[in-house]
Amino acid sequence: MRNLRVYHGSTVIVKKPNLEILNYITDFGKGFYTTTDIEQAKRWTNIKKKRLEKENADNKINQYVNIYEYTENKDLNILDFEEATEEWLKFVFKNRQSDSLIHEYDIVKGPVANDNLYQVLVGYENGVYNIGETIKRLKTYLLSNQISFHTQKALECLKYIETVEVGE
Repeated sequence: MRNLRVYHGSTVIVKKPNLEILNYITDFGKGFYTTTDIEQAKRWTNIKKKRLEKENADNKINQYVNIYEYTENKDLNILDFEEATEEWLKFVFKNRQSDSLIHEYDIVKGPVANDNLYQVLVGYENGVYNIGETIKRLKTYLLSNQISFHTQKALECLKYIETVEVGE
């Protein structure tokens, strides 16, 4: 088994991830999202902060990167997209169009469909680009990674290390 350091960007300290209070319409569906790229985790804190500022501009919103050790468990049902592929693209779109978990994976790994890619994804969704053209365009971006945890059994693979406060 392999251990990885993973990061979760948030506006709160998360010592014990909870599947009940998570976003639904995300790349891989409702889950607890981490990355091996601390800079990606910091970008997530900025996105979350901006969303909260729109809702309540009066409160100070903190930004944190929560750090965990992830121990791989080969007994889990894991889907691993090594790069942006047609299968990945279809999976992301299916999840982004639903407000419930639409798969049975414990963990999903793959590229992040971040804001830089959004216009390409919208072009695909609107029929401007076919799948081949969309994948070609996506590959021009340096894609970060994400590892999402979708079951309690998967969350047990995470050991909380510490939280660091970050800012823009």
